Amino acid sequence: MASNADNAPLHPGQQAGSAASFALGDIAAGIGGTLWGNPALRISRIGPLKQADASTLTFLSNPRYLPQLAETRAACVIVAPAWLEAARARGAAIAADDPYLCFARLTQWWVQHMRRKVPAVIHPSAVVDPTAQVGEGVSIGALAVVEAGAVLSTGCSIGAHGYIGAHAQVGAGTQLAARVTLGERCQIGARGIVHSGAVIGADGFGFAPRHIDGQRQGWEKIEQLGTVRIGNDVEIGANTCIDRGALDDTVIEDGVKIDNLVQIAHNVRVGAHTAIAGCTGVAGSAVISPHCTVGGAGIVLGHLTLGERVNISAASVVMRSIHQAGTYSGIFPIDDNKSWEKNAATLRQLHGLRDRLRALERTAAVNTAPFAPQPTPDDGHSPDPAETAAPLPLSAG
Repeated sequence: MASNADNAPLHPGQQAGSAASFALGDIAAGIGGTLWGNPALRISRIGPLKQADASTLTFLSNPRYLPQLAETRAACVIVAPAWLEAARARGAAIAADDPYLCFARLTQWWVQHMRRKVPAVIHPSAVVDPTAQVGEGVSIGALAVVEAGAVLSTGCSIGAHGYIGAHAQVGAGTQLAARVTLGERCQIGARGIVHSGAVIGADGFGFAPRHIDGQRQGWEKIEQLGTVRIGNDVEIGANTCIDRGALDDTVIEDGVKIDNLVQIAHNVRVGAHTAIAGCTGVAGSAVISPHCTVGGAGIVLGHLTLGERVNISAASVVMRSIHQAGTYSGIFPIDDNKSWEKNAATLRQLHGLRDRLRALERTAAVNTAPFAPQPTPDDGHSPDPAETAAPLPLSAG
């Protein structure tokens, strides 16, 4: 399929003019799109519309970049059917119902074909306990440690300086990058990816206050007796921490995607196919249901529940459970500092302003109360005002 992709070490996104290239027809067949154009056209690079050249395959999914379609020099563009005619007017095109999803599959296809195949090997400096179970095709990097009773399933890899605790389990095909820690008895399923520096199974933050004479004088550690259980097809970003449970386990279900620098506290449960962006913190015993999203730097307080398909905007603090699907935001908009201070000062007075407004509304209601219609006198004389005046309401509320 590739002209010479199996020879020298190659990297994804390789620039045009390098040795490796692929036939456009092979790529289209591999990613599931419908090709309009020359299937023999050689592609040696994936790139953005604006920087594309004559050997670049690119994509268009956001209408904002539609004006760049006519100007791009790309060999081929992945587009939605609605933009196919415009794409074909400038050259080859691949039609896909969801161009962004097609692009994601393209990157996977590209890596599979460009990445050099490295034979499975256990580095001589790795320390593997004799009671550990190591499956076929397992790679263990330099200075990694695998403790007693650990299970490394077929085709998984442990990066340099990695640590696999006693009786921990790594599923088939899962890749743990350099310096990943998987603590004692913790487990991760098949086809997972854990990036460098992640720590899975550190103690949760559990301490009981110690009082003397009614004053808190210190803290008593609560031993964390649970583990972390991670499902299949989960990706965990660099330097993310997932703490073990206090009594029950911390659970990350199938297909969850967690970004860098995320803190998942003890006994949290994250439902299947939820995505959590970087710098998010999820406090202890929170439950995030399947198919949720939490934007960057979001906070979910402890013991709360997010229902299925709840989306939390970036930098929002969730302070109550949310059960209805939808998008929720809790952000004070950014402004120049002077304006922000004025708005913040007004916000602090909001409760008092509300009470004053209610009082004004009650007063206005009294002053504008409707009068009863005046009867037409039979004798032609004006009626007595005391007889025709409407009675005042008994209550202003």
